[in-house]
Amino acid sequence: MQPKTRPIVLSSVALVAANLVPLAGVLLGGWRVFDVLILFWAENVVIGVLNVARMVIVSLRGERGGLAMAGFFCLHYGIFTLVHGIFLVTLFGPSGADPFTGLVALATPALAWPLLALAASHGVSFIANFVVGGEMDRTDTGTLMAAPYGRVVVLHVAIIFGGFAVTASGAPILALALLVGLKILVDLGAHVREHKHLAEGPARVRATKHS
Repeated sequence: MQPKTRPIVLSSVALVAANLVPLAGVLLGGWRVFDVLILFWAENVVIGVLNVARMVIVSLRGERGGLAMAGFFCLHYGIFTLVHGIFLVTLFGPSGADPFTGLVALATPALAWPLLALAASHGVSFIANFVVGGEMDRTDTGTLMAAPYGRVVVLHVAIIFGGFAVTASGAPILALALLVGLKILVDLGAHVREHKHLAEGPARVRATKHS
């Protein structure tokens, strides 16, 4: 195994392991479609927070205008995530639910622990790939600005359509488990492609800091 691929393998194992927690919730905990979708929505928030951290680190290491780009990302991604959350609550939440229903659900132990597991897997990826693996020397804030959207949009389009299919089928356990399995496959594929590209790319030359 090449040294550059070891962090990707480690973070991929962490990703799959973390996603097995919601799979267990479906098979053993009687989760509903809404529980699964709001959990994966919250994972988007974790992805956004860590991406801001990446952008700030790259900026502090010498990229001009990087902090302004990070601020713009917070606004843009924040609006995107908010609208996405309202969309999920409106379509899949309990009848008459308000936009904060998902946040209330995430505060329960049944969803809080799986969310912590998913957050931990992204933390492993952040340390193994971005810091130790040297991705912070092979990217810039412009690239990071766009990075989460390709993964998040493709993943959640698949999940939402899968959610409609599960709802139409009466939300049997098997169909919901297959939805989580689909999420794992799509997420893992996007994760490997993203980090393999950065691992194999040349280290870039940073701009000189402002005095």
